[in-house]
Order: sequence, then structure tokens, then C-alpha cells
Amino acid sequence: MKVDVIAKETIKPSSPTPDNLRSCKLTLFDQFTPAVYGLLIFFCSNGDTNTDHHVYNAERSHHLKKSLSGTLNRFFPLAGRLKDNFMIGCNDNGVGYFEARANCRLSEFLEHPDLEVLNRLLPFEIDSTESSSGPLLLVQLNFFRCGGVAVGVGLSHKISDGATYGTFMKGWCDAALGVGNTEKCVLQRLVIDLPKIDALKAIAASPIVQNPTRTEVVAGLIRKCALKAARSNSGILRLSLLSQTLNLRRKIVPPLPENTIGNLGAHVLAHKDESEIELQGLVREIRRGKQDFRKKCVKKLQEDPLKVVSEAFKEAMSMFKSRDIEFYKLSSLCTFLYYEIDFGWGKLAWMAYPGATLKNLIKLTDSRKGDGSIEALVSLCEKDVALFERDKELLAYACLNPSPLKINPVTPPLTSSL
Repeated sequence: MKVDVIAKETIKPSSPTPDNLRSCKLTLFDQFTPAVYGLLIFFCSNGDTNTDHHVYNAERSHHLKKSLSGTLNRFFPLAGRLKDNFMIGCNDNGVGYFEARANCRLSEFLEHPDLEVLNRLLPFEIDSTESSSGPLLLVQLNFFRCGGVAVGVGLSHKISDGATYGTFMKGWCDAALGVGNTEKCVLQRLVIDLPKIDALKAIAASPIVQNPTRTEVVAGLIRKCALKAARSNSGILRLSLLSQTLNLRRKIVPPLPENTIGNLGAHVLAHKDESEIELQGLVREIRRGKQDFRKKCVKKLQEDPLKVVSEAFKEAMSMFKSRDIEFYKLSSLCTFLYYEIDFGWGKLAWMAYPGATLKNLIKLTDSRKGDGSIEALVSLCEKDVALFERDKELLAYACLNPSPLKINPVTPPLTSSL
């Protein structure tokens, strides 16, 4: 699929930021966070005809830009620029806005999504650190021939985590509705339906983890199959380590509101020895990692946050760089209800979670189905993916890169826990 950028401009807040709000200090968590963009792409269908949608596209573009400009009044730091890694200068410099045209119909792309093509729907390179000196927010509105669109959004991790991203997107859509590893990696997309997840829960349950969560069992299955592939290729039994992000808003005392802006997540480590790769044990270690963090670190965050954050950061980085450890990074956006997003064009046809080029990334979101099913994007080195995607255990539970058009939403909406 060819994607051509046809317009570029800067969107500024519709009203100037007050003088007393012209600077926004970064938290300690933000300072330790790299200046890369958090990425999501939102696909919206509009039938599937060959009609010329030029006028309609112009109207939608104007609507999106106007709502974005108004939203920046409430999220004014996003229109600023990073200063010396300590603060955001809220100077209303604006955010980057791009328009592009794809040379196919949305249904053609969604029939069998080419994950490598997703990057073309974004206004920057996947690993870009442009937000360290440029816009903290970049948006690309992509028009398909059928009238469908894809909105690619990159929000700097310097000032946001997954919860912040969701808060901003909800605010924007309310306005629209009137309310570093150089090893070559390959992406694989999986969808695991709720009945399969329930079957995994039954296998993973143990006296220590009597009620495993959806994300725990799906992450455990993916990690198990990825480890089998890595060990088969290398012939070496290495220590396995999983880093998972824990939202601290409800964990610290007193709890913070869910719409608190900034990086308020902690990297929690789950260790396994060289030989243990059974699902029950992997899930147990994921749960134990979260429990240990709550016991040891949450209280310390109130007393000496610099020490807690810096020590956790150093530990994770040293293990990430080690050749003796199979390091996996888990990121979950499950339960953030992104499929409730509506720009005014109806429910989403699909929401993509573009992958970076780093090795051993596992990204989870709720699937379009809305019943607790999970969609996963996995980034593994090229030789490991070849074995991973043929793993019989994986294929017994997961469907590889199914068409989003064939994943039909169900009612009632998801109410179950993670």
C-alpha cells in the first residue's frame, strides 16, 4: 500500500495559554522516560465505494483540526516544547498535523493487515526521538479511497503513559462529538478469543494465583512460546525476565485521580530460572512481581522517590543489556476502552498498536469484539518469529493476524477484570 503525504501544518490551541501556566515541571518518572512517541492508529470505515470523497474529506479534516485545537486548551503542555529534560515550556508552539492519501480501500487493507505498512500511517519514524526538541504530539489523518480513514497519533512518552494517552484521546473525542536494539525484528499480530482465555486461566490457576487475569495468562502464553523459539534457535537456557508496566495512580497513598497527566507507571520485574517455562509458573511470577513491588516499593515512593525510581531504572537497563538474559517487555492497554472512541464518524473499524523495532516486545489491547478477547502485537527477532508462529500450543489458542472485519463486536460490553 502506498501512502503519500499531501498536507502539513501546525495546530495551535484556539486560545493562548495564560502567563501563569507557561511552564510545566516534569516529574521524576518523566525525566527517566525516553523522548519517544507512544503510538496508536484508529481506523474508521465509511462504506466501501469508489465515490469521490474529496468534499467530505475536507469537511472531516476541518472538523478534526478544529476539535484538536480546542482540546489543546485543556491539554496545553502538549502544544509546548521540552526544555532541558526538566520542564515543558507551554509556549503554544503547537502540534504537528499531517494529511495523507492511501491508494487502496480500507477493507482491502483490513482483509489481511500488513503490519509493516502501519508505520506509513504515522507522521514520523517508529523510533523517532523528535519530541526531545520538536512537537510533543503528532497526528496524521490518512484517507482511503473508499472514504474510510485512519488517524495515527503519536504522543510523547516524556509527558504521558497509557493512562494519560487514554485521557487525552477521550478529551479530544468528546470535543469532536461536541462533548534501541538494531537486531532485525518481525511483528506478529494475534487475537485470542475469550473462551480460549478462559481455558488458559484454568491451566494457569494455582494455589498462589487462584484467579489469574486475562493479561497474565495471555502474556504467559506468548512468553512461553517465544522462549521455546529462542531456546530452540540458540541452544542455550538463559534466565528469562519480564518487565511489565504497573499503573501507580491507584497504588500510591493517597490514590491519584485516573485522569492525572504524566508518566505514573513503574517497571515491575518478573524473574524465571533457566529451565522453568510452564504457563502456571510464568503466570505465578508475573503476579509475584506485582505483589513484591506493592510490598517493597509503593510506600518508599512516598519517602524517597528518587532512590526507588533510579534503582529500578538501573536494574532494568542492566538486565536489558545483558546477553545472559532473555528480556521481554510487556505493555497492556486492556480496559482503557479505546473502542468507545468516536470522532463523529461511528465506531472504530479497528485500532492498531504499531510496533517498534525493539526485540521481545509484547503489546496487549482489548479486541474489537468487546467481550474480553485480547489482541496482541509481538515483536521478536526474525529467526524466532519463524518458529513462534508455527508453535502448535500457540496456534491452539491464538489466531494469527485475522482480518479486523471478521471480528464482530458483541454486547454487553466488557465488564470483567484484567
